[in-house]
Amino acid sequence: MSLPDFQLGEALGWLSQLRYQTRNRRRGGTWGERRSTRRGVGLEFADYRDYTPGDDPRRVDWNLYARLDRPYVRLHEEEEDLAVTVLLDGSGSMAWGRWPAAQQLAAALGALALLNGDQLAGGLLQGSDLTAAWGPGRGRARLVAWEQWIAALAPAAATALGPALRAYASRQTRPGLLLLLTDGYDPPGLAAGFTALAGRGHEIILLHLLTPEELNPTLRGDLRLIDSESGARRELTIDRAALTAYHRRFTRWQDDLRALAGQHGGRYAPLRTDAPLKRLLLEDLRHAGLIR
Repeated sequence: MSLPDFQLGEALGWLSQLRYQTRNRRRGGTWGERRSTRRGVGLEFADYRDYTPGDDPRRVDWNLYARLDRPYVRLHEEEEDLAVTVLLDGSGSMAWGRWPAAQQLAAALGALALLNGDQLAGGLLQGSDLTAAWGPGRGRARLVAWEQWIAALAPAAATALGPALRAYASRQTRPGLLLLLTDGYDPPGLAAGFTALAGRGHEIILLHLLTPEELNPTLRGDLRLIDSESGARRELTIDRAALTAYHRRFTRWQDDLRALAGQHGGRYAPLRTDAPLKRLLLEDLRHAGLIR
């Protein structure tokens, strides 16, 4: 299975020139600014971390393995060691003009981690839990498996982001850079989830996927709207006054989400679902300070 209108292999050339930029440095299990992508035996030893698939077996401390019966990889003073997690909001509302863009962006963000030798994990949030998980894994050899896993995901019914994010935080022991792709329709749930994630040491990036119709509504007149998750119906008239009020509330909604991310030491990036993937990464996410 492949992603609609997107082949990961076609993007590897320019993706390999990019890397994540964190506000903190993570080395040897503690946060801090990232320093270098250098790998090798000539660097000063710093610490150990757990072995994950894709690691070079030559970096495993076999003496330690013989004593503890568990593989550990040696880290060096100049090495990066970043854990990247890509979480997708799998609620039914994500199917409304958002899901293909979410899949393509998630595939590219995960590939960026794998190309840089970072540890990658993925998850789908549905209901009140994590219903699908990938990884952790590392290295170019996992690119195809990552793309196939993303392509097989699909949005479903209602999702309570608060319980789902708290469930993920309770399972994940290693903090890192956490990228959440969502439509942002559950601010109270996001607030509760971000508190749990930040408490575990994650640096949260809220990637807010917005459709052209949300940004500039074209519907007019008397309408009956049906909630895609609950089935609730509401009748309303969309005229100039209603559109003015909508845009005012829409701007406040975005401001609140940006403030929420900032309160937990994270960042907020609004992304148009109709924008080309290359522009999203090379312009929008660079502007947000996530990629360089």
